[in-house]
Amino acid sequence: MFNFLFHFTNGAGDATIALSLAVVLCAIFFEDVATVVVGVLTADGLMPVPVAFISLYIGTAIGDTALYSLGVFARTHPRLAHYIDHDFTAPFRLWLGNRYAFTVFSGHFVPGLRFTSFVASGFFRFPLRTYIPTALAGGLVLVTTLFTVSYWFGSVTSGWVSHIRWGIAGAFVLALFFIGRHNLLAYRAKRALVPASDSINGV
Repeated sequence: MFNFLFHFTNGAGDATIALSLAVVLCAIFFEDVATVVVGVLTADGLMPVPVAFISLYIGTAIGDTALYSLGVFARTHPRLAHYIDHDFTAPFRLWLGNRYAFTVFSGHFVPGLRFTSFVASGFFRFPLRTYIPTALAGGLVLVTTLFTVSYWFGSVTSGWVSHIRWGIAGAFVLALFFIGRHNLLAYRAKRALVPASDSINGV
């Protein structure tokens, strides 16, 4: 993704439209990384702040729509369709349905949760009237927060050696990943203890 974006940066010059399209495409697949990188590069004058921010948000929104559509498409496949009402997927479907809005909103902040919950939304045909505003709101919060922090970081470190600067930015992205992963594992562990405690109290 870094090479792709830098290729467009060097080749496009002042072609804001081409840069905007490159940012949108990167944000579809790597929203977190793309937001951090573009935030820093925008602080260096890569492109206007409004264009960069809107491009990131459009890419994130397209990615959310694509994941839901992927789930809808998957349910049409003969080998996958029987899992729609299968005992194997019933617990996950019930779990997702009971906390649907919160899970979709949180999907942007927890590694792995976005793909799983967003595709499942389409696969189980959860209502779009809930999915669309919730997913868009989560994406807006994520993009706004990461872009603001990254832009500030880029402004403060504009005179730093590039290797040190991008090393810190990379460490920040990794920290976000591990924090999100830790929270997800902690939540799963907590959920696993609930049935056990209920069974003990029922004996």
